Amino acid sequence: MNSFKDLRIVDNFYQTSAFFPMPTILIGTLTDNNKTSFGSYSLCQPYYIAGKDYYAMLLCVRNSSNTAQHLLKNGKCTLNFIPDDSKYFKEAVRLGWPGDTPEEKMKDCLFNLEDGLMAKENPNEIYPKVISEAFQVFECEWVRTLDNAQDDKPGSLEGYEPPYHDFNGITSKFGAHFILKINKILMKEKYYNAIINGVTKKDFPNVPVDYGYRDSKNFWYTKFSRPIAEPLQNREVDITSVKYAANRIDPNIKFSDEACKRLVKVPRIFLNMALKGCVEWAKENNVTLITEHEMDIINDKRNKEKKGK
Repeated sequence: MNSFKDLRIVDNFYQTSAFFPMPTILIGTLTDNNKTSFGSYSLCQPYYIAGKDYYAMLLCVRNSSNTAQHLLKNGKCTLNFIPDDSKYFKEAVRLGWPGDTPEEKMKDCLFNLEDGLMAKENPNEIYPKVISEAFQVFECEWVRTLDNAQDDKPGSLEGYEPPYHDFNGITSKFGAHFILKINKILMKEKYYNAIINGVTKKDFPNVPVDYGYRDSKNFWYTKFSRPIAEPLQNREVDITSVKYAANRIDPNIKFSDEACKRLVKVPRIFLNMALKGCVEWAKENNVTLITEHEMDIINDKRNKEKKGK
């Protein structure tokens, strides 16, 4: 006998037909008078994560929302990740109520606001402010040209008529998707230091997770508890496999056995990428044999680049 029941899928299925864990994000956008307004969202996730010349998030919204209309007009936003605090989550629920004007939402806003790095680096432009209480903030801009969405305009608050885009801009009568290029990731110093120097279970921010499901009376979320570390499996690649792959990356660049030993813990799927990175460094520095010494230099360079981001 099947142990599951067939639950009908309806609009807003992630809220009405499922328990779907999601982040709690306050998105700041600019109003017509260049004031910052916030809306609460959970349908926001990484989109471009590697292999392109920029990184991006995907935001799903109701196209008549203040957030969508502001993005269609000026394309700038901040993604503010608030810590787990009952008064903060209560404010997020208030800011997420549909139909309120930006002025009504922001009149008694609980949060403190400050300029982000984009405003400081571009003093002649206006950017949405960031929430001081957030533990991290992504400063983003909408990539209008993807999916040919650059001609989408604000103003149709009763719904948009077709044609619709597939994944960016106005995607249905009442829906929109925005591919948001990440310009800056702002991190509070405590968590910045943890990521750079090594994270322990004490270093994680208190992150609220909402359950997605909501009924006619409540919006449900869960309080933060300390994360539990599950050690990665110690699955080293055999050094013979590393040497085989290394000797075929480039005929002019060789790896010593000691250098190959440094790469045995790299997952097999990432091994070629790691080797190519080493070869690129070797060519830039006129090195034909990569030994332990060169691997130390390469690793040191990568660590410095990580700290510089």
